[in-house]
Amino acid sequence: MAAAAAAALPSITSPTSSSTTTTAFIHSSKTGPRAYGPSFSNVRSYGTLKGRLPNSCKAVPRGIKILCTATKPAKSPAEEEWKVKRELLLQKKVRSVEVKEALRLQKENNFVILDVRPEAEFKKGHAPGAINVQIYRLIKEWTAWDIARRAAFAFFGIFAGTEENPEFIQTVDSKLGKDAKIIVACSAGGTMKPSQNLPQGQQSRSLIAAYLLVLNGYKNVFHLEGGLYTWFKEGLPAAAEEE
Repeated sequence: MAAAAAAALPSITSPTSSSTTTTAFIHSSKTGPRAYGPSFSNVRSYGTLKGRLPNSCKAVPRGIKILCTATKPAKSPAEEEWKVKRELLLQKKVRSVEVKEALRLQKENNFVILDVRPEAEFKKGHAPGAINVQIYRLIKEWTAWDIARRAAFAFFGIFAGTEENPEFIQTVDSKLGKDAKIIVACSAGGTMKPSQNLPQGQQSRSLIAAYLLVLNGYKNVFHLEGGLYTWFKEGLPAAAEEE
C-alpha cells in the first residue's frame, strides 16, 4: 500500500525558501518505500533532506532511488521555538497553578479548565466542567505532504499521526470568548520554571495552547502545572463520557 501511495505522488520541485522543508519518499530494494525528512532525522544514516534535495542525490546510498518529494507549508505559530514561546508567556504574565489551586479557581472564581488533549483522551477522563478543544488532531488531508507524514509515522509504528488543529483558536472563540478566565490543561503539563537539566523549562501541549491564546488576544490565561496526570493522581474530582 505504501508503495502504491508513493508511486501515485507527483514529483514536486522544492522551493529554495528557508520557510519550507522537503520530505523525500525513498525506495530501497531491501526496505521498500519510506519517507525521510527533518522531522524524522534519527533515521539511521540516510540523514535529513532540508530545503531542496542535494545535487545528483549524493546523500542517497546506492540501491535507493527518490520516488518523489513533498514540501511542508511555512512554519505556523505553534511551531515557533520554545524559547520564543516561553518569553512571550512570561511577558504576558501567564501564571502556572497547581492542581488544587486550579480546582479552587474553577469553583470560586469562574475559571474554565480548557482541556487541549485529543477528544478520545478527554472522554476517558477529565476535570468536571472542563471544555475540550484539541490542539492537535488526527491528520485529515491527503496532500503530498500529508501522505509523506503518514508514511513517516507508519515507519515508526504510529498509525494515528497527528497535526496541528487549524481551527483551535476559532473553536475556543466560539465556546469561550476572549474575556473568559482560562486554565489550560493537557496530560503532562510541562513547565516554564527553569531547572538545572531544563534551563528553559519544558514545553507541552498546554503551554503551546496558552501561547496561541495570548498571541490572539486572550488576557486571563493560566496554565495547569503538573497536568491532568497530577490532577488524577491526587484524587481530585473526575468525570468521564460513555462511548
